[in-house]
Order: sequence, then C-alpha cells, then structure tokens
Amino acid sequence: MDLETLVATRQSLHALAEHLLAGDLSRRTGKIGLRVTPGGFGQPEIFDDGERRRIRVDGANVAVLHGDIERWHPVTTGSALAAFADAEFGAPADSYEPETSLVGDVPVEIDPEAALQLSRWFGLVNQALEQVRRHHAAEEPTLVQLWPEHFDVACTIAEVNIGGSPGDADHPEPYLYVGPWTLRTGTFWNESWGASVSWRDVPEVASAVAFLEEGLRQAGGAP
Repeated sequence: MDLETLVATRQSLHALAEHLLAGDLSRRTGKIGLRVTPGGFGQPEIFDDGERRRIRVDGANVAVLHGDIERWHPVTTGSALAAFADAEFGAPADSYEPETSLVGDVPVEIDPEAALQLSRWFGLVNQALEQVRRHHAAEEPTLVQLWPEHFDVACTIAEVNIGGSPGDADHPEPYLYVGPWTLRTGTFWNESWGASVSWRDVPEVASAVAFLEEGLRQAGGAP
C-alpha cells in the first residue's frame, strides 16, 4: 500500500465522518461521537421515531440500518449517499469547524485496500483502548469514541487522553498517542503535546496496550 493512496483514502473517510455521519447524528441527537464498527466506523445505534437507525462506513460502502434491515451503497458522492441514508448533507453547524471539505456532487474516492488497512487499524486501537479502560475502571474512564473533527479513536483516563489516529497533516501514517492535559517532560514525550508511536511499532493489540499503559504511568495516571 503506497502512502499517497492511504492518505487520500483517509482524507475521504474523514470527510464522510464529518459531512455525513456526524452531521446527521448531531441533527438527530445533539451529539457527534462516532464508534468503531465492522469494516470501519459509524454512528452509535439510535432510535429515531421508534425505529433503530445507524449510518456506518464499511470499507468502500455506506451501510444504513433502519429497524432490523441494513442496506449497503457504494461510496459515490456525498449528496447521493445522504439521499440513500435519508440524511441531510453537511457537517454539524454548531459543534466544531470542519477539518475537511466535501462538495455534494463530487465523487468521493476511496481505495478498498486502503480502507481495509485503516479499518483494521481502528479495530486494533479500539481493542487496545478497551483493555486499558478495563484495567483502569476505578479511574472512571470515558467511553471510547471516534471524534469526527480529529478523526481519531480515543478516551480519557485520569486527565490523560489516549488513542489512535489514522494520520494527519503532521503524521502521514497512523499512530498511537498519549496526551496529558498537563504537559510532562522526559524522553518518553516526543511530541509538543505528549507522545506518539507509529503503527509500524505497535502491530498487535498487546504492543499497543503496552505503549498506552507506559504513557499513563509516565503521566502519573497509572500505578
């Protein structure tokens, strides 16, 4: 998988998160937090007019749950997908300034292999975070959510943000991170805001958990 394709697909998925999933969820519930779901990410399941509802991205497709029926549609344009999902196209108006732009009638380009790689990364991060949350249950960790504006999967434990990103302007490839609310000093902290490690160095859940736990320990938020 070449980096250019991975980045382009990540940017397209980020745009769908902001302009389709989060926008629709915000207008229906007032919330924007998404979840890791099979094949990628999606809204938490909600009840709308008494019926189960959820929009999620599954590889290079969008899947819409209504009641007990789920339908799939290939990713085409934002407007077509919004019509398929019975959703209003556009990012949440009052929650945050979107990081991406998406023109409704312009095709959204997603490489299926790149989407698969990123969905596997989200799954690994989600599993690692849930393991760490269970270990720190006494510290009342927040839920693991995928935040559409940053497009990262994260939670907070003892005033330390921990999570994983599929990449951003400063990090072309996916990475894990630890971000204390109060900055720490020392060799572990290799970012201006905390610490990160490339996905290449945490290829399985166990190594991801080890990094996150060390970050909490270094931040003073773990025994």
